[in-house]
Amino acid sequence: MGRVVLVIGGARSGKTAFALAKASEAPGTKVYVATAQPLDGEMVARIEAHKRQRGSLWETLEEPLDLGRAIEAACRTHPVAVIDCLTLWLSNLLCARADFVAAETAFIDALNALPAPSQVFVVSNEVGMGIVPENEMARQFRDMAGRLNQRVAEAADEVFLVAAGIPVKIK
Repeated sequence: MGRVVLVIGGARSGKTAFALAKASEAPGTKVYVATAQPLDGEMVARIEAHKRQRGSLWETLEEPLDLGRAIEAACRTHPVAVIDCLTLWLSNLLCARADFVAAETAFIDALNALPAPSQVFVVSNEVGMGIVPENEMARQFRDMAGRLNQRVAEAADEVFLVAAGIPVKIK
């Protein structure tokens, strides 16, 4: 596996399970960088269930906005990190009215500056394979997510597309 691995696919495609399985092959404690925010009871329960499933060899770093800083912090203390997920991060940035271009640039710069032997698995949704959204905001989100995924794929050493739980290496 490369130093930066992008795992992309549709919702519930198995992309996170694949990233976690590959990351788990490395010895020692790993870090899961979560972009989800516990904004309602269902999300709180989902987050707690995922933490239990990952087990004791995984620490969790919750970072909804500053992924560049999160990667730098995670890689100082852990050889392997999984970031889950970029499209939720994008939603967080949009809702916070944050400077997306600056955040994206800081994130890509952090990926490009990973210290050896760090390895980062980046999970993202492929949102551009369906129908064209009917409203402007949804089309803007789709376009931003597509450009973000392209930039991460360019920075990545390897890219996997996961469909129906089956990973296919595309880079």
